[in-house]
Order: sequence, then C-alpha cells, then structure tokens
Amino acid sequence: MAKAVSRKKAIPVRTDGTPMVRNCSVDRTLTILSDAWSFLVLREVYLGARRFDQIQSVLRMPRGTLSNRLTQLLEAKVLGRASIAGGARFEYHLSESGLELYLVMLAMLRFGDDWLAEGKAPPLRLIHATCGHECHPETICSACRQPIDALRVSYRDGPGAGLAPLATRPQRRRTAGVQAFERGRPSSVSRTLGILADRWTFLIVREFFFGVHRFDVMQERLGIASNILTDRLNRLVSQKILERVKYQDVPERYEYHLTVAGRDLYLPLIQMLRWGDRWLGFQKPLILHHMDCKADFEPIVACDHCHQALHPHDMCYHLNYTKLRKDTPPALLGEHN
Repeated sequence: MAKAVSRKKAIPVRTDGTPMVRNCSVDRTLTILSDAWSFLVLREVYLGARRFDQIQSVLRMPRGTLSNRLTQLLEAKVLGRASIAGGARFEYHLSESGLELYLVMLAMLRFGDDWLAEGKAPPLRLIHATCGHECHPETICSACRQPIDALRVSYRDGPGAGLAPLATRPQRRRTAGVQAFERGRPSSVSRTLGILADRWTFLIVREFFFGVHRFDVMQERLGIASNILTDRLNRLVSQKILERVKYQDVPERYEYHLTVAGRDLYLPLIQMLRWGDRWLGFQKPLILHHMDCKADFEPIVACDHCHQALHPHDMCYHLNYTKLRKDTPPALLGEHN
C-alpha cells in the first residue's frame, strides 16, 4: 500500500510549532484503545463481566480508576449501562459500536497469535459456532471475499482527507509495554496493543504503508525528534516488525522495510480504520482499493474455515490457561464445553 513519497512534501507546522498530521480513522480508534486501563476494562466486558465488582476482581485496579474508565467508555458510546438492585447498582453492556469493536479485537488477536506468542499456545482457542470449526480470524475483501494482502491494496483520499494538529495523547505506562495491557490474564490482543498503543510508534508504522522507508523523510513528515525516532525504529526492529536494509555503501546509509510480520500488522490497522470510519463521526480520510479484484472495499473479519463474516455472538472459545476464578460469568464469547 504505497505511493511515491517526495522529501519536499514535509508535513506543515502551525505557528505554535505543533506538527500537522494526516486525518486518520485508525489514530482516532487508538485514542480509545491505547489507554491500558480502558482496554483492560473492555477486555473483561468481552469476556463476560457485567458488573463493577466482576471487573475489579480480575484487574485489581483502584476503584476510582475503574469508575473513571467506565465513565469514559460510556461517553465514547462503546458501553451502555442499566440499573439493577433498585437503581443502586449498574450492569454494563456493549453498545452496537462496542460489539463491532470486538471485530478489531479479533484482528489483533490473530496478529498476536501468529507473531507474538513466542512459541506458546494461543491464550484462547476460538470456535465459530455457525460452522462448528476452530476459527483463526482472517481479513477478507468485501467485494471478492478473498484474503487481503497489504501489498495488494492501494488507496486514494476520501472526503475526510486533510491535515489536523498532532493531538496529545496521554502516554500512560509507555515503558511498561505489553505488561500494562496484559494484566490479569494472558492475551494476544494485549501483545498487539503493546506495539501500537504508543502514539509515535503507530505514526511511524503508518508511514511505511504510505511508502516511506528512510529516516530523514520520516522525521520531516512527522516533525519527530531524532532521538525519539531512533528509539522507536530500534524497538520495531527488535520486535521484528521492521528490518534495516543498506542502500548505500559510501557513506553507509540504511533504510527500513516492513518484515512479513510488519505487513501483517496492516490487517488489524485497517479494521481500526473501518470501525473509526463508521462510528467516530468523521468522513472517510481514505478509500481502500483491492488491486486483485479492482474494486474499492471494506475489510471484513471472516472465519478461515467457512469464510463467512464473523459476528460476536457467533463466537465461542476454549481457555488455554487456568481460569482466574470459579465465578467467571458467562461471556459474550461463550465458553465452549
């Protein structure tokens, strides 16, 4: 997914020095998911928790912090709530947009299972109730129903294209990495978010899908300090998302390329794009085009066995780890016996 990039096309800067960056539905979606506590609360709701004490018993988070994150998720309209026990207490449930966000989670789960498991079994084994088979979610084209490969997608600007000031996103626990997102239970989704939740890391990865490979071009386009860019690139190389490739001998010069794992990261990113386009109130910044079938498309999360689009209520699971407690509530992802 690349277009030619010119070094002369630097991202403009406002008079106050704030860099201007592309409007991006993925970035807007990550504003919700990149906060570790908000993600962890959502994860427990997807796994069946409905009440404050159920969530708190797994996450062991401060009660004030949990109350704050539940309020934020209600304001984002990802969760709803209903009173119980005469109105003194509440149960939380997924809104329609919260249910669709689950498909983003499935795409991140597949990436984490494939690339971040470090030889261990996936924490969850998914079953697609519709066909009854074990399911490894795949991303397919809405037009031709074939699997999507990042190298076979092009794009053009949509009606929401443009530039906006680089917003400040809180960087809670950045140095903790995946540990901040995996509290209470092992999770392939958490491991994927451990890469993407850092704002600069996401923006750098995004540049590769726009055809950028060189340090100086990236720095110019993002308005990023050289030490921060060096740190994030080194981290992505160590995570095997990027590789350094020499393009000049004298003096030595290197550029960066996505590995196979890095290209696969495109699939959860375009699921975030689809969700953000639909639910966050902005026009589409990008239109995706599938080069194989020559059609514009929406990325669909499908079962790799029956190739039908997945729906949250059609998914069951087996835990590949010991249950955390005996009173684990029935899950949205119904546990498969």
